[in-house]
Amino acid sequence: MSKKNKSEDIEKEQVNGLENETIAVEEAQEQEIAEEVSPEEKLKVELQNEKDKFLRLFAEFENYKKRTSRERLELFKTAGKEVMVELLPVLDDFERALTHIEEDKEAEELRKGVLLIYQKLLNTLEKKGLSVCEVLKGDVFDAEVHTAITQIPAPSDDLKGKIIDVVEKGYKLGDTIVRFPKVVVGQ
Repeated sequence: MSKKNKSEDIEKEQVNGLENETIAVEEAQEQEIAEEVSPEEKLKVELQNEKDKFLRLFAEFENYKKRTSRERLELFKTAGKEVMVELLPVLDDFERALTHIEEDKEAEELRKGVLLIYQKLLNTLEKKGLSVCEVLKGDVFDAEVHTAITQIPAPSDDLKGKIIDVVEKGYKLGDTIVRFPKVVVGQ
C-alpha cells in the first residue's frame, strides 16, 4: 500500500469515527429525554407533530387547488387567443374595404353589406373578450404599449415624442395585449 492510500484510509476512519460518535451522542440524548418524559407526554408530543404535519399538508393542498383554479380560469380566458390573432388581419381588411367603399357613392348597398358583416364579426370577437387598444393622435408614445414603425420630424414642438399617426390598431384579449398598435412617432 502506498502512503497516499494509507493517509486516505486513516482520514476515512477518522470521519467514520466522528460520525459514529455523533450518532452515539444523539442516541444518548434521546434516551435521556425519553427517561425524563412520561409516556403521556410522549404521546402528546407525537400527536402535536402529527397535527402539524396534517395542517401543513392541508394548507399545501388548498394552495394547490387555488393555483390550479386560477390557471384554469386564465386558460379559458385566453383559449381563443390564437384564433383571434388570426382573425385580426380580416378585421383590418374590412376596415380598409369600408374606407375605400365610402369614397364610391355608387356602391352604397355594397358598403351597407360589408359594414353589417364587419359589425357582426367585431361584436362576436368582443363577446369573447377582444377589445381595441385606444390610441389617439397626440398621445404620448409608450414603448411598452405601442410599436413605433417609424419616426418623422414633428410638425410642431408639442408633438415631439408623441404619436403622429396610427398605422394599425392594437387589440387586447382581457388584460393581455395580443397585438400592439403600430404608430408613427414625432421626433
